[in-house]
Amino acid sequence: MAEAPKAQDKKRKTSIPEFVNQVRTETSKVVWPTREETVRTAIFVFIFMVLLALFFFGVDSLFNAVVNFLLTLA
Repeated sequence: MAEAPKAQDKKRKTSIPEFVNQVRTETSKVVWPTREETVRTAIFVFIFMVLLALFFFGVDSLFNAVVNFLLTLA
């Protein structure tokens, strides 16, 4: 039977230089967006934010009107 890895092997601490090398290796694998993609995404987020703000303003105004109507009945 194969023995399970020892607890010491699992919990081996990474040295600082090894950690830095691992971080550099992983960040070199990242595909960064182009400037055009970043601008396009920012514009999309801004438009979507405005649409949601208008939607919630409308819902809030509707609820306000309903509550005010109900309060006039009392």
